[in-house]
Amino acid sequence: MFPAWLVIAVVGVAIASASSLLSSRDIKWFKRQRRPDWLTFEFAIPIVWTVVFICGGWSAYIVWRQTQSWWFMAGYVLLELLIVSYTPVMCKLQNLRAGTAIGAAGFVFGLLLAWPVAQVDTKAFLLLLPYLLWSPVGTLITWQMAQLNPGQ
Repeated sequence: MFPAWLVIAVVGVAIASASSLLSSRDIKWFKRQRRPDWLTFEFAIPIVWTVVFICGGWSAYIVWRQTQSWWFMAGYVLLELLIVSYTPVMCKLQNLRAGTAIGAAGFVFGLLLAWPVAQVDTKAFLLLLPYLLWSPVGTLITWQMAQLNPGQ
């Protein structure tokens, strides 16, 4: 039997690899989009997402150890699928509003997951806070990009 932390990490990395489905055309489209003037930290966004994913996996591990609930694990998987679908869906559709909708849906689902997680373990809940704090910022960035790039 594999340790739970390893299974959670492998599943997380496998899901996160979906973002590699982007073509050079998709990446060029996204890079051409205007950004809000206040977005001076775009270089740090990959670091933020790395922290978010590590914290989310750690949270899932804590919850698994305490509950061994497949329902909780399904919730974590669904949240990661929402997070990871943002970029490929938005870029394949070339639609910033779709990205805004996915970002908002991910945040709402993250809140819905965080509530029962908080009942299980405070530390597991706190490990979801980086996502719950960053997700509205990322969604706001995308929403403002949609305003700056009409017709997308």
